[in-house]
Amino acid sequence: MTTYRDAGVDIDKANEFVKYIREKVKRTFGEGIQEEFGRFAGGVPLRGYREPVIFSSTDGVGTKLKVAQEFGVHDTVGIDLVAMNVNDVITTGADPLFFLDYIATGKLEMEVLKRVIDGIVEGCRRGEVLLVGGETAEMPGFYPEGVYDLAGFCVGVCERSEVITGEEIKPGDRLVGIKSSGFHSNGFSLIRKVLKDRGISYGDFVEDLGRKVGEVLLEPTKIYTPHIKGLKKEVKLKGIAHITGGGIPENLVRILPKGVRAVVEKRLIPENPVFKWLQRLGGIEEREMFRTFNMGVGMIVVVEEGEEGKALSVLKGEGFPLGHVEEGEREVVIT
Repeated sequence: MTTYRDAGVDIDKANEFVKYIREKVKRTFGEGIQEEFGRFAGGVPLRGYREPVIFSSTDGVGTKLKVAQEFGVHDTVGIDLVAMNVNDVITTGADPLFFLDYIATGKLEMEVLKRVIDGIVEGCRRGEVLLVGGETAEMPGFYPEGVYDLAGFCVGVCERSEVITGEEIKPGDRLVGIKSSGFHSNGFSLIRKVLKDRGISYGDFVEDLGRKVGEVLLEPTKIYTPHIKGLKKEVKLKGIAHITGGGIPENLVRILPKGVRAVVEKRLIPENPVFKWLQRLGGIEEREMFRTFNMGVGMIVVVEEGEEGKALSVLKGEGFPLGHVEEGEREVVIT
């Protein structure tokens, strides 16, 4: 008798994996969410809002997954998955409310996927967001052995009066950067090409960085929920930009209104040696680096002139002055 397992799909193993996730979620987020997890849809109560606005985001981790799968470290990409979604949602002024994940693979490798889920749960803890459900798809014949793909979905909420649009940004406002943890989850196709061209493997040790290449690349994306929540309590945030693919120029311009330009002073960015290492290794022009990577700036907030010092105080060493806004064509200038 032919069974689904004979075709490559193991329902019993899938159920075991769901049970693992349910218990992990229960231990991390408490009993309340446990009642919903594992049903056809997850839900959380929406209380305490007079005029709520819902924001949502969906994203993945890109080819950073190939590094994780080849290096054999799988928990950090789970954190990355949450970070890429949560960091987008909080740019609107919304607090992240709940998160869902989608995992697709050719064959359920339990220990590998448990590590992925461990990372997702840790990312949700850092991002102050509930993991309410997800989907694990076993697709034999579609994905090669040892390969999995991830997608995430985040929903946040805030009062309509608290939505941050960037429309109020004006000449004289100040840019405050918040440090990144490294490459985050962008530019990995270029990184992988440079390493391949130079014959460098993920297990090689980098003396200048004190770590193996794989460890450097899999440093998880920083999650900025605590930073933004702290800032919102103390200063008026006029704009927030998450620095992802396209770097500072392509992301900061998205929040600027017509008639102003942002001037970013690169000398003010605290040095993160991983970017210099890659630039030297690949012979990459500085302009290309700034168009591809965050260059040490994971998030940029725009505040009123005179509020910069208060913002830096809230960020406690994680923030730094980055530049200013002036009258001009809507663009980002890096000097």
